[in-house]
Amino acid sequence: MSSDSNSCEKPKYKRIILKLSGEVLRSPETGDPIDWDILKRICEQIKDIRSLGTEVCIVIGGGNIFRGLSGSKDRGVDRTTGDYMGMLSTVINGLAFMECLEKMGVVTRVQTSIPMNQVAEPFILRRAIRHLEKGRVVIFVAGTGNPYFSTDTTAALRASEIQAEVIMKATKVDGIYDKDPMKHDDAIRYDKLSYIDALQQRLNILDSTAFSLCMDNEVPILVFSLNEAGSIRRAILGEKVGTLVCSDD
Repeated sequence: MSSDSNSCEKPKYKRIILKLSGEVLRSPETGDPIDWDILKRICEQIKDIRSLGTEVCIVIGGGNIFRGLSGSKDRGVDRTTGDYMGMLSTVINGLAFMECLEKMGVVTRVQTSIPMNQVAEPFILRRAIRHLEKGRVVIFVAGTGNPYFSTDTTAALRASEIQAEVIMKATKVDGIYDKDPMKHDDAIRYDKLSYIDALQQRLNILDSTAFSLCMDNEVPILVFSLNEAGSIRRAILGEKVGTLVCSDD
């Protein structure tokens, strides 16, 4: 898309956290942890919304490589060890995103909660904000740096810290339903929900710690499908995409 067409479209959101599951990178054909064609398609969308003027931060999970909770249950790995293995998996994914985005001409910085100076910058709030103000994409990896916290919680925490206007959670479904749409044909999709309604209906949006952070700090959550072409751009421009969870007012 040309820069002329971008210039006449005003994004609804100035600063966002894009929350991605590591599983979105897994190849459906070969099962490889990172499908570079999928990665490229996602990065093209990120480049597109960056060109609109939106400041973009990414939080990526590590479930395509190792998921701490399932590792502790299924493989006998100690929970703390498994969580650290999962955090390191997010670093691998973050570096893959950085490499792909940089090759597209998008200046990117990876910030990690676990010190590894030869691999990525340490997370420093003021430095992260400065990168955003300079037009760089910032990728937050290694979770919060602590076991027992998910990358959902990382997204909620970083969104609160950098004062992001929304967490955009890209999923396999096109929003939040009153029941599983894969199992029930009569499932009803919500366009908008309050935090309280989402809690009362026990809807699985983020884990409980992450959801509490969002509710306490009034960070809206937009749940939408990554599989729909141009869905990130449409969401940024304020089109009706997915389900928005926010305060009542």
